[in-house]
Order: sequence, then structure tokens, then C-alpha cells
Amino acid sequence: MHNTLIVADDVTPFSETALTVLTFQDYLAEFPKLNEPKIRVINLCDTTRYLSQGYYCSLLAQARNHLVLPGVNTINDLRLAEARSVDRLPFALSLPVDEIDIPTAPLLVLFGEVKDQRFKRVARQAFEKYPCPILLLTLSVSDSRADKKEGKKVSSKHNVVGFADIAAKPFTALDSKQQQQCIAQLENYTTKQWRASKVSKRTRWDMAILVNPDESTPPSDERAIRHFVKAAEKVGFRADVVSRLSPEDLGHYDALFIRETTAIDHHTYRLARAAEREGVIVMDDTQSILRCCNKVFLQDAFTYQKVPAPKATFVSNSDDETCDKLIEEFGLPLVLKLPESSFSRGVHKAENRDVLKARLVEMLAESALVLVQEYIFTEFDWRIGMLGGKPIYACQYFMARNHWQIYHHQGERFSSGGFTTMPTFEVPKPVLQAAIKAAKVVGDGLYGVDIKHSGNQVYVIEVNDNPSIDAGVEDKYLGKALYELIMQEFADRLERRGR
Repeated sequence: MHNTLIVADDVTPFSETALTVLTFQDYLAEFPKLNEPKIRVINLCDTTRYLSQGYYCSLLAQARNHLVLPGVNTINDLRLAEARSVDRLPFALSLPVDEIDIPTAPLLVLFGEVKDQRFKRVARQAFEKYPCPILLLTLSVSDSRADKKEGKKVSSKHNVVGFADIAAKPFTALDSKQQQQCIAQLENYTTKQWRASKVSKRTRWDMAILVNPDESTPPSDERAIRHFVKAAEKVGFRADVVSRLSPEDLGHYDALFIRETTAIDHHTYRLARAAEREGVIVMDDTQSILRCCNKVFLQDAFTYQKVPAPKATFVSNSDDETCDKLIEEFGLPLVLKLPESSFSRGVHKAENRDVLKARLVEMLAESALVLVQEYIFTEFDWRIGMLGGKPIYACQYFMARNHWQIYHHQGERFSSGGFTTMPTFEVPKPVLQAAIKAAKVVGDGLYGVDIKHSGNQVYVIEVNDNPSIDAGVEDKYLGKALYELIMQEFADRLERRGR
């Protein structure tokens, strides 16, 4: 059994307790002692400042072979997480519909316990990840996209997913009521036997996974991001989920996995370029972003390299002669696309000449060129996931209800059709061959190749450099093995480099 010492900046609030409480100066002066019993230390000093008394309290405790909460690694991890917005804690909750209001004020977590019991699981996860007496959790949430894709009906429970930003808080920064709550939890905690905190497997590399919590249609939902983190650890990475990352921060990492929708004139491209200059393995790389994000490049490359694709052309004006020529060559309806677009945005169908002309005028105000394609009706599109030139998953995405596309955007509202996920060996051979050929045009990264299959013909619609991988959708057949395949590719590339 260990003797428990409480070290605090101010011992006054503990005067009516039976706890052994001392100041940092007392702890510094009185230990080590001859033949002292086993000791555990609960450090309630301010640890938020580097090289503060609170920092040295935990450092000295470890040097003296005293069990200590929090440890120096936890203190440093919390400081880095707060400063660089890394290691945000993903969570998923199933709440009654009438209780889904999420507090905007940070949640106070005392020794893993929280007053609002709806969030006790999140609080426990935060404490397990960062064993620190007092934590603040700031929640940011969004609805589960997986439910939307599967078209599930609303039930009495509402699925809420999001991230928690975690920070340490000093005991002296609590108000008197909170201090009494903290002391009560402390007294309860000291009666428990400490369990060794979960120690992560030794990792060889560090990875940053870039996400945007505010994105309405992100490439991966929160559950998928959690699966990526676990898969990364399994193959030797310590993965930080980050929502902000500067080029200077890249020097801390061996790999960067971009799970935010990419664009050329965008921070995702700039980060990918900076990663390449630093020698960091990155998906998606700048070549893939440049080639996939611009449909002008893809269409021209498909033509030259004989990738099967719909008949298409580029137009730079909307005059009557151009409209007449398009209708004569392709018929109606026509599909019009902005060169840079994603998730069906910037893609329109022109049913008649008037709509064609109006859409061209509107789109040419945004871009010097518009891609015009023949319209090919299918009930679903194939999506073949490609990695390193090989197919790794296959989905059929069905059109959104009463719409001609997979995704249907109506202002702020968003809907999508159903899906079927299957092993790649069940995919028709011409579809797989077209996917492999199309991916080769772009590179050897992680891609989603969209293909229409009509009769005996296949048509590659586009190659996506940052394909959707959502929990319960693209991983429906492979499960966790899909995430491990992708993480293993990062590891293999680092191995080949000798990192």
C-alpha cells in the first residue's frame, strides 16, 4: 500500500480534510527520507507553465521513484496539445433527442469524473489518455454522416460525434465551489488502487492526420478517423489528429495524412508541398492534388492515354453557336463541370438549350474553361479505391433520391443515395481494369476512381485524390483491415526511404 501525498500551491482549502497535504517547498525539502514507504504523489500545483514548480514537482517525484499524477510526459503532452491543437479526442455519443444540447462552456473533469453524466464516457477517455487531476474539455460536434448515407430514420436516440480539445487546469484557478468538488473527488480517488496508465506500443514514427471539424462533407467521419489512429499505432505510428498545422510543425512528423478536402489554391496543397520539401511522406502528394483537382488535366490525360471516358470537350464561351454545336455533337441533356469541384458541387445538368446557355454564362464567370460531357444514365456509380496502383475496396453509390447525382446539395441541406460495398474480386473485370488505368494517369497514391458501367461499356468519370472513407461505408467489407492497409503503405514508404 502506498502513502499518498498531495502537493499544492495553497494548502488552506484542505485544512478540514484528513489528507496529507504539503507545499512544493515542503516536498522539495523533506524527501527523500531514509527507509521511506512507497509513496504516490498527486500534484495539484500549476503545471501549465514549463519549468514551473508544478513541472518540477512531477519531475522530482519521478526521480525519487514516487508514483505521480500527472507524470512529466502527460504535462508535456497537454502543453503541446493545447499549443498546436493536436491529439484532439474523437468521441461518439448516443443521446436522447431532448438532451442533445451540447454545452459551449468547457466541461470540468475531476479525476476522470464529470458532473454532467451524459459525458462521463468522454471524461473517462480524456483522463485515461491524459492522467491529470483537473482537465477542461471543450467539445465541438457534428451529426454522424454514416447514418445519413444509410438513410436511417430518426429514432429516440440521436448520434452525436465530434472532437474534444483537452487542457489542464490548476487547482488554484478553480472557484471555491469547484475546489470543494475537486477535494471530494480527490478523497474518493485516494481510496482507490492506482492502475498503471495504458502504455502505447513503442512507436517508430510520428504521423499527423489533418482534419477539418467544420467541413460539412469531410473525406472521413470521426469514427473512421479513430480507426485510422488505431491502425497507425498497430504499424508503428503515433498519430496526432490535427485541425491546424503550420509548415514549421511538419518537422515533428515523419508522415502527413490529409483527411480534409483538398484544393490547389488552398492550405492543404501548401502543406503537402511543405511536407515534400521536408522529406515527409504525404498523402495526398501535390502531384495527385494538381492532377485530380483539375478536370481539364484529367480529361486531356484520359484522351491521350486512352482511358475509357465519356465524350467531352472544353468550352470558353457561351455564345449561340457554341451551344448549338454542343447539342448537335452530344445531344441533351448535357453535364457541365467546373474544372475544380468535389462532392458533386460545381456539376450541373442542362436539360435544354436555355438552361445550357444560362449555366455556361454562370460557370464561365468563375472559370475560363468549363468541361462539357455527354450524359450517361446509370442507377449507380462504381467507386474503386486505389492505393499504390492496386484496388483495395469497391463500392456502388446509388443516386440520391429524386436526383441524378450521388450527392444532392440544397443550400445548407445535404443528402446522398445508398451504397453497396463488396470485395474487389466481385467487381466486373472491365471496371477494375479501367480503374487501374485511370489511377496510373495520376500517380501511386490513395485514390477513388468513379466509373459508370452501361451495357458493355465502362466510362471513367474522374479520379479523386482524397476519396471518402467513412466508417460503415467504404470499410463495410474489409473492416479495420482497410485502415491498416493504408497505414501500412505509409510504413512501407518510410521503410524504403530508410527512415
